Amino acid sequence: MFQIKDVYSPSDVHESVVIGLFDKPTTFHGQLKMLDEAFDGGLTELVKEGEISAKLKKISKLHTLGKMAAKKIWFVGLGKENEWTFDKLREVFGKVFKTIHAERQEETAVLLTSFLTDRLDATDAAHALSEALLLATYRFEGYRQKANVPEKNIENITVYCDVVDKGELHASLSVGYAFGKGANSARTLVNTPGNLLTATDMANYAKELADRYDFEVEILEKQEIEKLGMGAFLAVNQGSAEPPKMIVLKYQGKEQWEDVIGLVGKGITFDTGGYSLKTKDGIVGMKTDMGGAAAVLGAMEIIGELRPQQNVVAVIPSTDNMISGSAFKPDDVITSMSGKTIEVLNTDAEGRLVLADAVTYAKHHGASYLVDVATLTGGVIVALGLNTTGAMTNNERLFEQVLEASFEAGEPVWQLPLFEKEKERVRNSKIADLNNSPGREGHAIVAGAFIGEFAEDTPWVHLDIAGTATTAKDSDLGPSGATGVMTRTLALFVERFEPFGK
Repeated sequence: MFQIKDVYSPSDVHESVVIGLFDKPTTFHGQLKMLDEAFDGGLTELVKEGEISAKLKKISKLHTLGKMAAKKIWFVGLGKENEWTFDKLREVFGKVFKTIHAERQEETAVLLTSFLTDRLDATDAAHALSEALLLATYRFEGYRQKANVPEKNIENITVYCDVVDKGELHASLSVGYAFGKGANSARTLVNTPGNLLTATDMANYAKELADRYDFEVEILEKQEIEKLGMGAFLAVNQGSAEPPKMIVLKYQGKEQWEDVIGLVGKGITFDTGGYSLKTKDGIVGMKTDMGGAAAVLGAMEIIGELRPQQNVVAVIPSTDNMISGSAFKPDDVITSMSGKTIEVLNTDAEGRLVLADAVTYAKHHGASYLVDVATLTGGVIVALGLNTTGAMTNNERLFEQVLEASFEAGEPVWQLPLFEKEKERVRNSKIADLNNSPGREGHAIVAGAFIGEFAEDTPWVHLDIAGTATTAKDSDLGPSGATGVMTRTLALFVERFEPFGK
């Protein structure tokens, strides 16, 4: 996929060359000066005349007409040098790779040094390049009859850079590639229809990951789930013809099984709402209700590739939420694995029920820190919109590490409050320890507060991705549909994690 060379020459043969251009260039320097000379100073004139723009994300295509071996040059506007950031670079690379992909090019070269500043070094730029390549050119093939014209992808990129060791550059390219690939795997899972991704299918996918990366794997079948008393998880599965699966993956990156990070992902493969039935419009798209599980599996793929020195247990409760004569009902009282009883007021508040038992089971496997991820509530969309993930926590030190990872990944998170009043609303039942749906007011908050009852004193962060797991719009880093959100955040969080006491 990637070749690394020091210095670019106009005689190097490529389909195209990608060059970054910062704002207000008056003259070309270094390798760009050499290119300008090949055009007899014509590049300088095109910039002065505005035919080649340095405006951020503006792409200008120049056919070389035999003046150099490459057929064309893609000039990419980078904006002001003093405002240059990693996020902007990732998006710039995403946009140019989408453009190249649309032209069905299979090969290109990138003058990486033209994208560097004192604020951004070559290793960071290499990571951004390879991550953006995977994210931006992702496509979900779907199930249409195959087109007569085969899909063409960018298969080879030559990276020109002479300011850093080739080994370091290759390592950064590999890391970025792993992050992009893991996020794309999560996207594909979320985009897959519920009839083709049952709980059994998700369990088989997890087994494949375990085989590939030498994870320890445990798949609890219904009988084992019953023996463990996971009544909250089983209640959601009652109406289904598909058996539930409690999926566990373990990665041990330390000599001792200590300081274990528990990643818990909601794996509802389709959500009808149960007897609290969704509307005909609201039920469409509920194949995506396993976005949390997809993020955890995508993160585990990245972890398997990079092998950080951390201990991780991933727990995914997977089932669909269906209606039948045996389905659970409002007013039912169920008993969770923790022993806490729950009065069911809303069968469409099923995600917090399966997560309750999954969080308990993660602690059973030694999780010292917990992060759960779920497409949990429409309320988080009302509160934060479609671009920001909602978060809650019982431990600010843990949240700060998740927050830092989220902004580095370009997946912003905003913390919602968790006060005693909200906890009291969850505990307000005359016949059980908890109720699963205290009302519409602060819906996202009370949903998180419910899960927190099972995290108890274990440091815990809850991430509600109901608004960010999918998008209706194309972006520089991918098409509409599943986003794979939180996959890269979780992987970065694990990679950089620093343990602490309670």
